[in-house]
Amino acid sequence: MQFRYKGYHREREVDLKRPVIEVALRNPTDESAPVIAYEALVDSGSDRNIFPSDLAALIGIDLIATDNVRLIGGVVAGEQRRVYFHQVVMDLGGPGGPRFSTSIGFMTDFTSIGYGLLGRRGFFDRFTFVKFKDFNSLLEIGKLRI
Repeated sequence: MQFRYKGYHREREVDLKRPVIEVALRNPTDESAPVIAYEALVDSGSDRNIFPSDLAALIGIDLIATDNVRLIGGVVAGEQRRVYFHQVVMDLGGPGGPRFSTSIGFMTDFTSIGYGLLGRRGFFDRFTFVKFKDFNSLLEIGKLRI
C-alpha cells in the first residue's frame, strides 16, 4: 500500500509534508457503535498508538474502564500524561481498508494538531514493513501480518 504525505501550509515558514494517513476506528465489542474516520501520523519515534480521549467516547468505549493505564512522557513536552489503553479495530486508509485489531492509548488533553500517532507497538509491528520515502513524500506499508 502506498500513501502520499499530507501537505501543511504554514504562514511565514516552509510548508511541511508529513506521513499522515486516514484510519477508521471501531469498537470491537459493539458493532452498532459509530465508526470514526480520523487522521494519524505514522511516527517511528512513538512507541505506541496514541489518540485523543474524545474518540473513545465517540466509538462507545468507556475511557477509564480499563486496567491498562500508563503514564507516558514525550508526547507533550516536559510532561507525563495518563493514557488509557483499549483494544480497537482499525481500518487502514479509512473505512473499507485493511482491518486489524490493535491497542490504542487514549490521552486526555492530547493535542490540538488534529491527528493521532501510530507507533511501533500496535502499528509498525502489524505489517511486514513500513517505509518512509521522504524524497518523494511517499509512505509504503507492507502486508498485514497475521
